[in-house]
Amino acid sequence: MTPSDTPQSRWSDLDRPPLNVPALRRGLLRPGGLWTSLDVVETTGSTNSDLARRAAAGLDEGTVLIAEEQTAGRGRLDRTWTAPARSGLFFSVYLKPGVIPAERWGWLPLLTGVAAATGLARSAGVDTALKWPNDLLVTVEGAERKAGGILAERAGDGVVVGMGLNVSLRADELPAPTAGSLALAGAVSTDRETLLRGVLRSLEHWYGQWRAADGDAAASGLQEAYAAGCATLGRTVRAQLPGDRTLTGEAVAIDGDGRLVLSTGNGLQEPVSAGDIVHLRGAGGGLV
Repeated sequence: MTPSDTPQSRWSDLDRPPLNVPALRRGLLRPGGLWTSLDVVETTGSTNSDLARRAAAGLDEGTVLIAEEQTAGRGRLDRTWTAPARSGLFFSVYLKPGVIPAERWGWLPLLTGVAAATGLARSAGVDTALKWPNDLLVTVEGAERKAGGILAERAGDGVVVGMGLNVSLRADELPAPTAGSLALAGAVSTDRETLLRGVLRSLEHWYGQWRAADGDAAASGLQEAYAAGCATLGRTVRAQLPGDRTLTGEAVAIDGDGRLVLSTGNGLQEPVSAGDIVHLRGAGGGLV
């Protein structure tokens, strides 16, 4: 074994220490709480894929799986999500909404976005905006940049919700010109344990509110909170829809089913339930 192969070399970047698993468990796992188990792996292809496989055989709600590094992280439309080891938060959780009507489960990725934005506002001091349906945006040098994404997938009798969030990525490490990180956005803290605790506690709060309201996004306050933090609303956007259909219009609302409502040039309002959204009138003059 050469010196570069030794275990110590994995932690040679003092700005990116490994997560303290016992401390995270002490801070997040409690009797009666949502989170029931928490594990950290050094590297994996995708935490979402890992939990989905385990869910097929039966998995407890509140299972949390975190990776120090993901080599095949997935976003929407089968896009990949990669980043240097320990430079971000890469994790998935397993939720079992149970008796909540299945048609309301589509709110879970939006709920996770609200939870992440509110949790990061407290723990990182960063204003995080939501791009419908699943992106987390931060402002870097006056322009909106994507710092994170959320992916929800049905698995077993529940839903795996995964998140990838760029925390300490430097400018020369960004995967694309439109990407950003909490560090580049001026976060007051890039301590991943602090950020993870903040996001998961916020997710537990919002999920509890939503479940208590039987999945009603309006009654739980989720619909209002998402609309308040959604950077897509009020913008002219282009939606690339299934079947190679394109729709352009002003994003005017998030409806009760979590769909983005576009006002088109012919005066009609059309809800979009799935699609790739491009902000045509973005902050800083760029496309997002």
